[in-house]
Amino acid sequence: MTDQDSAVIPALVFDEDHVSVLVGGSVSAGCFMVGGASIVIGQAGMVIIVEANDAPARSGVWSAEEVRLIGPAPAPVTERMMGSPWGTDGRSLPIHIAVRLGEGVLDLGTAKVSQASTSDGVLTNCELRFEAPLSRQLLNRVRPPLPPVDLPGLEWLRNVNGDRAAALEQFVTGWYPAAGATEPPASCAPSRLPARLRQLHRLAKQRPGALGTQNRILPEPDMHTDHLGEMLVFGVENQGGFLWSLLWTLDGPEADPTVWFREFDEEPIAEQEPLSGFLIQFSLFEASMGADYLALPRRLTAAQVAQLTQALHPVPLRPFWPWAPTHFYVAPGLVVRVSNEGGEEFDVWAGATRRSALEPLADFPVDWTRFDG
Repeated sequence: MTDQDSAVIPALVFDEDHVSVLVGGSVSAGCFMVGGASIVIGQAGMVIIVEANDAPARSGVWSAEEVRLIGPAPAPVTERMMGSPWGTDGRSLPIHIAVRLGEGVLDLGTAKVSQASTSDGVLTNCELRFEAPLSRQLLNRVRPPLPPVDLPGLEWLRNVNGDRAAALEQFVTGWYPAAGATEPPASCAPSRLPARLRQLHRLAKQRPGALGTQNRILPEPDMHTDHLGEMLVFGVENQGGFLWSLLWTLDGPEADPTVWFREFDEEPIAEQEPLSGFLIQFSLFEASMGADYLALPRRLTAAQVAQLTQALHPVPLRPFWPWAPTHFYVAPGLVVRVSNEGGEEFDVWAGATRRSALEPLADFPVDWTRFDG
């Protein structure tokens, strides 16, 4: 071990006696396993010992600011994290985080619950925020990277203003792993939808995420006309705040129709790209929103946006989404969207398929509200 390594490794090594002191009682009395993490609960606090790993489906250190527990968790853990309805609320007691490295267990400090999810009263996922973020050196030690894998490429980008059907297919199949090994058979049922919508529905049979995670492209049976019977509603916002529609005629669909955005009862506004470009933009937006690995800075100036996107490839389409005109920038396995509502500051959201895809943003001097790289 070098002097630099020893400087970033905490000196305190956990043992059973120390854990007993932290929780205020016997270690064996309240020991549980949750997603590979050992959890000890006592009257004075809780100790969570995670393994050093970077597997999304296992409990562990997620970032310099965050630890994740992946359930299901037993009732005593659920009650401590969520608050017991039957008695004393133990959520105010300290939560100590440690990581097992080889033969030792290293103290990473304390954390607080920031978000938790339950199903039928059972804790399924819990995010905890470190009270003091980890250094980059320590983070690399307690969250060793997964073996390198190929990132989705950018072949689709060359087709954005040429063969948009190919661009959509290449992006969706590159970003979302297929659920099955074979292509599903084509439906024999007649459809009056434009070809690009039929294409996206076909892709979504193996890749359901292609229909969106924040907002949704509706399955064909769920599409409906508006109250005037003039527009076919094919996409909706997750809380029903706005929708996307196409002009509905009895003459059959246009080859590449205009997409209309409508908020509540306001007049519809035309998206700047027709359906072929809109579906590429929708796919980019939803891919970034639903990504496992995110980088979220606070609002940025135009100069900061230019610096952040300098090493990325702009997607050559007109702005998406009339509410907050949005441009997209990409790199292998990475989508960055930049939105502006008319002021001098910009909202930026980056989503990636792997941690390594966030590397082009790692050295950007900005205050991140979340950075999973």
